[in-house]
Amino acid sequence: WDNSSPVIVQGGSLRTWSFANPAIESVQVLLKTEGRPLDADVELWQGPDNTPHKMRVYVEDGALRTFNAVIGTPRGPNTVAIRNIGQLEFPLDAVVRPDRDDGLAANIASVAQRSETIQGGALRTYPFDPSVDSVAIILKTDGRPLNARIELLQGPNNNKQVVELYTEDGLDRPFFAIVETPGSGNVVRVVNTAPVEFPLYASVDAYRVGGGIDWPDDGLMIGRAF
Repeated sequence: WDNSSPVIVQGGSLRTWSFANPAIESVQVLLKTEGRPLDADVELWQGPDNTPHKMRVYVEDGALRTFNAVIGTPRGPNTVAIRNIGQLEFPLDAVVRPDRDDGLAANIASVAQRSETIQGGALRTYPFDPSVDSVAIILKTDGRPLNARIELLQGPNNNKQVVELYTEDGLDRPFFAIVETPGSGNVVRVVNTAPVEFPLYASVDAYRVGGGIDWPDDGLMIGRAF
């Protein structure tokens, strides 16, 4: 965010970013708010009436947990469309920019190296220590379609962030994301919403680990003196 110029997307409106250069293999998508909820549809358009990648993003607090993902854009030209489906009172800031070979996707891949298979209809949960500030996630397939839901929970059935994801080809267009996990009691849940014939491969690991100095006061501190 420090080196970028975000575009404000008002509630109920649509903004598009076009990339005509076929050398751009992937783009980084960043979304945030001033602390209000974030609710958006993100789509990749390639040719007329062709949407090979789309996702629905919900974040309870768009300032505390900014959305940060990389989507594949092989064989350009491509257009990324972001629609703010929140109310008029809930604008969001969006940045869409090319991801370099040594960019965010490469950093995520260097961290999240352990992969496990999630069969169609199954789910996996990944609890994280309070010292973990953010989590790296990679979802891909062997070339089949990818349908998944990523949830960040903090407490029983308390969704802080939800991403519903569809990718036409999970090998050609794998999904990379960083999920911010401030506070304690964070659990990442990955659900394969596709039928049993469509397994996916998930890599979920800690991305940035701190000392918890900037934790919000969520009323729960275990093993620390107040």
